[in-house]
Amino acid sequence: MDILERIGDTIVSVSKDVSQKAKDASGIAKLRLDIKSKENFIREQYLEIGKLYYEKHKGEDVEEQVQFDRIDEALEAIEEMQQQILVLKGARKCPDCGAQAADTAEYCSVCGAKLSIVVEDLPYEEVKEDIGDLGVTEEEKEDC
Repeated sequence: MDILERIGDTIVSVSKDVSQKAKDASGIAKLRLDIKSKENFIREQYLEIGKLYYEKHKGEDVEEQVQFDRIDEALEAIEEMQQQILVLKGARKCPDCGAQAADTAEYCSVCGAKLSIVVEDLPYEEVKEDIGDLGVTEEEKEDC
């Protein structure tokens, strides 16, 4: 019976070791996940600080001018691509609230602002008629 007791003790001891190792592995995984979460939080804070710095100092002569210029170029490219998307969707952006409106809409469905007519899309004769009452000289009309 002595041998059975030793086998039993060994099994209990091994199972305790395995159980402890599983708890340790679980604890390590949780800590790694917490570390990754904190690192992501710090990265977001760095990005926010950079954005605030950019917004505060754009237009000034700064040491980081190259990066500022790259940001400006990227923002312009994004705006152009967003405009292309609107054109492809047959829509435009409200100048007051920024909401998307149908190209044919006269008023914004979100804020109610009157949407201006896009002159480039109108036929020449219609544009000429529309500007007739604005005090525009004949020469300026012809330039249109």
